[in-house]
Amino acid sequence: MKRISLLTLTLCAFLALGCEKKTQGGIPEWPWETPDKPTPEEPKPDEPKPEEPSKEWTDVTKDYAPLPEYVKILKAPAKLLDRSAVAYIASIDLSKQGFSVWGINAPDLQGSDEPLQTPSQVWEAQGKPSVIINAGYFYVDKKKSYSSSLEVSEGKLLSPNINYASKDWVKMYYPTRGAFIEHKDGTYEVAWTYWKSSDAHYIYDTPAANSFDADPLQQPDAKFPSKGRVFEAKNAIGGSPVLIKDGKIKDTYKEELIDIMADGKHPRTAIGITKDKHLILFVCEGRNMTEGVPGYTTGEVAQILLDYGCTDALNLDGGGSTMMLVNGKEMLKPSDKKQRSVASCVYIK
Repeated sequence: MKRISLLTLTLCAFLALGCEKKTQGGIPEWPWETPDKPTPEEPKPDEPKPEEPSKEWTDVTKDYAPLPEYVKILKAPAKLLDRSAVAYIASIDLSKQGFSVWGINAPDLQGSDEPLQTPSQVWEAQGKPSVIINAGYFYVDKKKSYSSSLEVSEGKLLSPNINYASKDWVKMYYPTRGAFIEHKDGTYEVAWTYWKSSDAHYIYDTPAANSFDADPLQQPDAKFPSKGRVFEAKNAIGGSPVLIKDGKIKDTYKEELIDIMADGKHPRTAIGITKDKHLILFVCEGRNMTEGVPGYTTGEVAQILLDYGCTDALNLDGGGSTMMLVNGKEMLKPSDKKQRSVASCVYIK
């Protein structure tokens, strides 16, 4: 009994001592440690979102230095019209520098004995200009070179736009074809032209509304298809179709009677001008020379150039001919896997 009483007294004393230690507010403090509470997780910082590809053209001029201060080189965004793109624009301030034309000499549409040349060969022969692109249409027959597109260099007519077309060489048509023109007064425009002879060469604000599905229209003259202006130019290059005229998309390949797979996606070359008088030279890769890059239709090129700010623009020869050199460097992969020899080029000194 005594042992039990002693044990009981000892336990009571221990409890009494523990109960005397109180915290503020009279709440007893336990004689053992409070169990650790789980540490709340700190909020994780927001993970950086992947950077979205730029939708703007990027100035890459410094990558091709040295270049004259009036030349800018711009690279297309990775996606252009929601499609993978490899495309470039050379923008030239026309208040400081104009453009030049090289072409084979065939002023009567009878062909030339001069050989076609690659853009690199023209670049070397013309003193290594800062920028050069392929230009007009052409063909070779019986060892002669024929230009199908207008070429005017420093006032000299090297070749007119071709003035006939046919599907069967029985029924003949007389299409007006597009041209990018620097007039002698220093103004620029894209228009349609027709060459009948050295004494009958006209510029029109509208094309002859030809169609291979209809009978041929009359041969263009001073009054048809609209009032013609006598053709006079300092420099000019022909092509087809007219893409933009006076700020509106035209894409008149049907009226111009030209079969260039306009509705297909292909490499393209084009020339245009902006409201603030900058010359625009455009090229785009295609035919999956870079994987996933098919190219563009002529209508899509018109939209791209309109979005960029062109008020007038002309499509030039494309496909395997498409090429731009900046300081002699190829800007894209040619679909022929090498540069094609061509009949004309536009270049910037």
